[in-house]
Amino acid sequence: MNRLLSGASVGALALALSAATAAAQDLPGKFDGVTIDAKLIGGQQYEALYARIAEWQEATGATVNVVSKKNHFELDKEIKSDIATGTISWCVGSNHSSFAPQYPGIYADLAALLPQEEIDAFVPANIKASTLDGKLVMLPRAQFDVSALYYQKSLYEDEAKKAEFKEKYGYDLAPPDTWQEVSDQAKFFADPPQFYGTQFAGKEEAINGRFYEMVVAEGGEYLDAEGRPAFNSEAGVRALNWFVDLYKAKAVPAGTTNYLWDDLGQGFASGTVALNLDWPGWAGFFNDPESSKVAGNVGVKVQPKGSSGTRTGWSGHHGFSVTESCENKEAAASLVWWLTNEDSQKLEASAGPLPTRTAVWEWVVAEAEGDAYRQEVLKAFQQAAEHAFPVPQTPAWIEISNAVYPELQAAILGDKTAQQALDDAADEATMILEDAGEL
Repeated sequence: MNRLLSGASVGALALALSAATAAAQDLPGKFDGVTIDAKLIGGQQYEALYARIAEWQEATGATVNVVSKKNHFELDKEIKSDIATGTISWCVGSNHSSFAPQYPGIYADLAALLPQEEIDAFVPANIKASTLDGKLVMLPRAQFDVSALYYQKSLYEDEAKKAEFKEKYGYDLAPPDTWQEVSDQAKFFADPPQFYGTQFAGKEEAINGRFYEMVVAEGGEYLDAEGRPAFNSEAGVRALNWFVDLYKAKAVPAGTTNYLWDDLGQGFASGTVALNLDWPGWAGFFNDPESSKVAGNVGVKVQPKGSSGTRTGWSGHHGFSVTESCENKEAAASLVWWLTNEDSQKLEASAGPLPTRTAVWEWVVAEAEGDAYRQEVLKAFQQAAEHAFPVPQTPAWIEISNAVYPELQAAILGDKTAQQALDDAADEATMILEDAGEL
């Protein structure tokens, strides 16, 4: 299924598009001798897009100097350090709707740097979510993220396993639709250390975001209507105990509390994990025999629901921003446009990510005709998007996450009860919000 465009076709498509837009809108433009310093999110799933930077350099005469390429959690720390020391000397940075509210004032308004018709080509909801205090602070990539459930299909076709599961749990073995069913099946399939039922990212915002969406699925709130921490509730305890229980049962890898997104992707692709809640960007990777041992054996369905009947759906989207301190904002904006234009979004969407340009959505649907796996992926993630919700709208979200996740880890590792951990986390989150003047 991994329908990445060939280098030749990408190049031809890029030249055709750039020629057409340059004539109409002077994009990508000419910037001979200009150097653009960039801080970019790193990871296997982003490298195909970054390969297009060479084409932009050839078309514009400018040079891109990637000064940093890290996961977004490490990039966030680096950007905050730059802000604190007043050393924002770079021009283009990776951004995300969950992280963007933390950086007031450092990014330029892209609406003043790019043609309106290019901005209008994006899905309006994504542009709205990329606009803070009236400024379009980032241009969305083909990376609208909401998670669906990947699973190994063969596990559900084994008649002996079906009979054994039915006798043990009292219901038929089928791809799960609730988080209780995920828990049951993860324990059933687990055979550590050779095979695990599921996995989860266990640190940084990754575990806090998963916990947040589980709280919602359990009928609770992370922050209440007044903006106060409310996750140390009965719903919050149930949500955290879902992680605690699976870890205690050894249904997840022992190292899962140190996992981030790349670890999960590689873990499922290794064939040693039965069920994996993950982002759309991994869809092509999982079904590519060159990268994945489960290729041809991958099923995808809408994310499960909690005891309240609500499905998990923590979501957001990636993008690129231009700094206010950049000496050549026009060149930087051209690079941001290039990395998010139709060619780039088609390239990314061909591997699974959900596009943020309207025309590319239409292209993805047409491309999926006759491809059963691609159609299954699209159906699952279109359904998943119907249940999507953003992180709590506070600039302190990441700072809160950094305070909360060690407490979640403490409960998962058995150092505290779920209630103790959440009470301590709520106290820390409250102090952060009070210090920020939000309470």
